[in-house]
Amino acid sequence: MDERLCYAYAVVRSAESERIALAGVRGVADAPVGLVRSGRVAAVVSAVPGEEFSEAALKDALEDMRWLEATARAHHQVIEALAARTTVLPLRLATVYLDENRVREILHEQEAAFAGLLDRLADHVEWGVKVYVEAVPAPAPAPEAAGGRADEANPGRAYLRSRRHQRQEREDAWRLAEEAVRRTEEQARGLAVERTRHRPQQGSLAQVPGENVANDAYLVPRGLAEEFRDRMLHAADGLHGVRVDVTGPWAPYSFTVPLSPDEQEEAGQR
Repeated sequence: MDERLCYAYAVVRSAESERIALAGVRGVADAPVGLVRSGRVAAVVSAVPGEEFSEAALKDALEDMRWLEATARAHHQVIEALAARTTVLPLRLATVYLDENRVREILHEQEAAFAGLLDRLADHVEWGVKVYVEAVPAPAPAPEAAGGRADEANPGRAYLRSRRHQRQEREDAWRLAEEAVRRTEEQARGLAVERTRHRPQQGSLAQVPGENVANDAYLVPRGLAEEFRDRMLHAADGLHGVRVDVTGPWAPYSFTVPLSPDEQEEAGQR
């Protein structure tokens, strides 16, 4: 018989757990979701197969983009279902323990910290704000290579002029992007209570046009959420070649603290 492990999605208040109504909510590996309680807090968990979520299996699985995408989507769906009903403290993807008893121990050990975080995050949402520089077109090849006739007397000079023009456009776009970042920070004042700066997305993570130059997350009171979104959407007005993308509102993924090193080791070793 396959060993079953305990996958933990998030922490919520025990006092609110009765009204969360998890019936019908399914998580990673299409498993039904339940609660493990300890004192003032409770963890939202589900049973997952050990052959797929053991320490050794996860090392390989986290390199598999298809598996990672499916798991992250299921994880996120559980978090969002919770966030629609209560204040939620999301845990990192693939937080797995040996069993519910170990989860209960973690909750007991970290009860005060978890309860404090839940109080701080109550009635707040997360917004993602990304600033992009639109791609500057590459210069046309030298006319002799392209078979053109423009500036035939000195095609190399024409090409270098085009390169200088491209470089100047890129420098101008980056200056405008810096201005857009400054505007987003300015517009967030008085609305957001916290900001987390993430690394700009590159490579396979950057799935939209342009170059990501700023990737921030803001914690905003729910009552100010729409005003915040509206301000951010207009932060790049008049700045040619610059775009501000706003995503959310989300559960406050960026404003939770990781488990302590000992707990991280325990989660990894099961």
